Amino acid sequence: MTPPRPYGPFHLLFTAAGAGAAVWLSALLSRPQKSPGLSRLLFLCGLVLAVCEGFKQGFLYFVENNHTYDWWYFPFQLCSVPMYLGLLLPAANSVPRLRSVFTVFIQDYGLLGGIMALLEPSGLMHPYWLMTIHGFLWHFILIFMGLSCAFQTESGKDIRSFLRTIPLFLFCAALATAVNLLSHPYGDADMFYLSLYYPNSQIVFHQIALTLGVGTGNILYLLSMILGGGICHLISKKLYYFQKHHS
Repeated sequence: MTPPRPYGPFHLLFTAAGAGAAVWLSALLSRPQKSPGLSRLLFLCGLVLAVCEGFKQGFLYFVENNHTYDWWYFPFQLCSVPMYLGLLLPAANSVPRLRSVFTVFIQDYGLLGGIMALLEPSGLMHPYWLMTIHGFLWHFILIFMGLSCAFQTESGKDIRSFLRTIPLFLFCAALATAVNLLSHPYGDADMFYLSLYYPNSQIVFHQIALTLGVGTGNILYLLSMILGGGICHLISKKLYYFQKHHS
């Protein structure tokens, strides 16, 4: 099929419906009488994302790429990390500091990834409807997970909680860069959009990389993601107290 156009009717209507449903459901489940518990909810979301990722990898390998693995789709983008953290959260519950880092990371960077992918959706538009819908649903779930963390817990709203997520973010970025380097002989992996072999493919940062160089562009992109996570942290704090005041 011809992929849908960014900012066309499908993109705008599906985004409005899906993001609206994510906001409504996360707010609904934040009510004590309806909440299944944040850890359980995030773990279930992690399971759903893992099943979706397994389907995606199988579809790409067997249907789209004729039994050839495409390293571009290796599951370790920023938008993949909440899946792993959700699955690991039950094991982290016994370590309160680690649990807080995981939930704040999902709250801030999960929300950032979900919103930014929907605002600039070219990477979601696919020649197959199943893959296109998969991409949109994935980011709706990220928004749901991020807002669930924002609405359901007062902890993790101070700036120190956000600063504690930065080492985890940088660790994930280092792993992503390692995947990019190690897989280069076999394909064009671009985890976290931090490839050292060609300019950043993201809007604005592509031009920065062309002008200042790939390395400088990657550093600025990393810093912008941290800044974006910080902005989402402040938004999450406002949302929590707004929801608490009106509940």
